[in-house]
Formats: sequence, structure tokens, C-alpha cells
Amino acid sequence: MVDLARRSLVLGTAAAAGGAVLARGTRASAAAVRPVNLELVTVTESTAVLTWYTGEAGTDDGLGRMRPAPSDAEVTFGRHPARLTRTAHGPSGTPYHYVELTGLEPNRTYYYRARSSGRDAEPTWLAAGQAAGTPHGDVFAFTTPAPPPGRHLVTIALCNDLHIGETVAGLVGGLPWIEGIEQAPGRPPYPEVMAEALVADARARGASLLVANGDLTAEAARADVRRVKALLDGFGVQGRDYFVTRGNHDRPHETDHFKDVFFPDGRTYFARDLPGMRVIALDTYDKPGGGGDAGGLSGEQLAWFEDELAADPDRPTLVVGHHPLFEEESPLAVTGGRSLDPVQSLRILAAYNRTPGVFLHHAGHTHRNHRSVFPLAPRVVHQEVGAVKEYPGGFALLRVHTGGHAVNFYKTRSDGARAWSERSRRELAGLWPQLSLGNRVTDRNSSAPFAAGRRGG
Repeated sequence: MVDLARRSLVLGTAAAAGGAVLARGTRASAAAVRPVNLELVTVTESTAVLTWYTGEAGTDDGLGRMRPAPSDAEVTFGRHPARLTRTAHGPSGTPYHYVELTGLEPNRTYYYRARSSGRDAEPTWLAAGQAAGTPHGDVFAFTTPAPPPGRHLVTIALCNDLHIGETVAGLVGGLPWIEGIEQAPGRPPYPEVMAEALVADARARGASLLVANGDLTAEAARADVRRVKALLDGFGVQGRDYFVTRGNHDRPHETDHFKDVFFPDGRTYFARDLPGMRVIALDTYDKPGGGGDAGGLSGEQLAWFEDELAADPDRPTLVVGHHPLFEEESPLAVTGGRSLDPVQSLRILAAYNRTPGVFLHHAGHTHRNHRSVFPLAPRVVHQEVGAVKEYPGGFALLRVHTGGHAVNFYKTRSDGARAWSERSRRELAGLWPQLSLGNRVTDRNSSAPFAAGRRGG
């Protein structure tokens, strides 16, 4: 993201306030516990993930939300709205609830009710969408998709916007009426809390490769670049187990520390072969600048990219680059600096239309979940993924099969990550979920078969 004076928007997260005990040291009575912010985060062919928050009614933690109230977490669900015969639980004794439903069947509609302290959880309100699924009387509904066709090839964790080194969240262009959020004294830096949770959850969810797609640091200071590499090294070996790209925050300052640490051979874009597919990674700030303008590829990189696509046009291909090609359905798009240079974006879409193998373009930068398909390249899904470092706080899991793919967003699950994600939803005076969660379940979860003749393996 970019500052309005220097980038269009810098959105950070703040650390967790409270935990299992309320600020005045007592637990709220069951009658005072209010479950809110219910969200249907993830839907696969066999699982679903729900999150919500319990607060003490009538209180304010200083950020405009209720003080945290630990409670239980229960979800009842089933195939008929009047027969919720199955039950799943999350950890008790926390206000930050995370419940995963398992054993679901593909292509089925399920109904559910989420409860804490005997009260139904209230969904996050989205002006342009539904956060908790489809309302159906006093329950909610969702439909599981079909699994990707064919044999499983590889599972890749797609993430972006770690911002290691950032200390204040939610600052917008230095505007005096926007207040930032800082980490609570004595707690670890929030970008590191979220990055550590990312590494742990990506492995636990079965990813064999992690792609960290730009804005790994706040301002590419040498210590921050080294620190983010150390955190990502917890997943494995760079260039084998994880790949990185450059974002505008990682641009050179007086010295190009990002290149020195991650790309000592000097070239910050590359292609790699994986089982049955390839990954092409772009540097979308391969240019001079202060970070606040549109992204751009150098002429040399753009020519290389087009040649790389043309050399094997039918090979299933994932393209990753920090800036989106275009930004749809966002009120922040008018601020500028939110996407790639439009002339280059049109040229890339034209290349995609000549390259049947490209099936997914992953972008960050906007800190939101959003799925687009552009008419100039209708076979390619353009997937923006929410930031690691703030609400909704997570990553997308890409599962590639011989006949298609699926993308599912997951919030990270550690205690600190769940607390931080919930606190940081208060960015922009509480408006941030409207811009970042994704208005549709399909902005966070989608699947598609490959086009005829384009098969991995």
C-alpha cells in the first residue's frame, strides 16, 4: 500500500489488547457477553472456517470496540435449517474465536448457527456484501464447491504485505484526523507476530511452497530485510521452499538492501518450474521512485516476461507480482498508486490472452481479498490477497491439480495473531472490514477447472 503524500495508503495492524481477562480484572457474566463480528472466512469442498469476537456489552476498550470477554465457542450445523445435528467447538476461555467445520461434502448447502455464552453471534456488516454467508431466517447458509478436477500436484501458500519494521497501524497519508494504532507495551512487534503465525499455519495447512509477494518490509532497512528473511527461513530454504518478490516498500533507498539479501545475483524477477506447472515472479517496482506512484516493470523485465510466456504458452502458469494489474470495486482506487502502470497492464493482459497456460495472477498491495476476471484475458483469475500483518490477517492456499485449481483464504490461528487481527479491524475508525475482508465469499474462496487442452502433470 502506498502513502497519499508518499504512498496512497499505509495500513498497519495493532497488537492485541486484553486476552482472557478484562481490563478491570474480572470476567463478564454470561448475560454481559456479546458475540459479534461473525465471519465465514474459508469454504472448501470439505471444510469451513468461522471466526468471531466476544466482548463485554456496554464497554469501550478505547478503540471503539467492547472490551474482550472470554467465552466458549460453539457452531451447530447441518443440511437442513431446522436440523442442525452436528456440533463443532473452538477453544474456550478466549474472546477471539476460531472454529473449523470438517467432514463436509462437496456441492452441498449447509446451514449453521455460531454461539457464545448461549447467544447467537452477530455477523460483520458489509455494505456491499455478506460476511457470514447467506442469511436464512435465524441461521446462515453456505454451499461447498466441487474439488479441483484431477490429481493433486502442489499446494502453495500465497501471501503479501508483511511490513516487518512497521510500528504504527492505520495511518493514511499523515492526515491528522486518522489515528494510528500501536502495539501494547511489552508485546512483540505485530508484524512479527503475524509473520510467525503465517509460517506455522502455512506448513500446518500442507503448503510445500510459500510465495511472499512484496512489501515484506516497512521501508527496506537492512535490519528489517534481514529479520524478514530469518522469519521466512522458518518455512525452509529461499529459492527452494519459499520465493519472494519486491513491493514498493522494498524499493532501494540509499542502498538496495532487499536486493543484497534476497537477490545477490542482481536480478529481482525470475521463473521456476514446479511439478506440472511453473511460477513467474515479477518485480512490480522495478523503477526509480518514492513508492507512492503506480508500479512498473523495466523495459528489460517486460520483454523478458513476454518471451517467457511465449516460450511455453500451454504450460499451467502462476504469475505473482505485488501490484495488481487493475483495481476493481474500490473507493481507494481514486487515490492513485494502487496498481501497475495501466499501459503495461494492458500489454500484460494481451500477453495472457496469447498464453492459454496462465490460470492465476496473484497480487497484494491493496491489503484486501478480491477476485477479478478481466475481459481481455477471461481465462485468468486475478486474485488480490489480504495482508499478513493486519485484519483479516492471513494468506491464501492455492491447490493445483492436473485439471484445475482452488484458492482459499485462511486467517492465521495463533493466540497473538487472532487477537491482533481483531484489534486491527478498528483501522480507519472501524471501516477497514468494508475494504479488506472481501464482499463475497468467492473473493476469498474460488475454484476453476483448467481450460481445454491446458492440463498439468
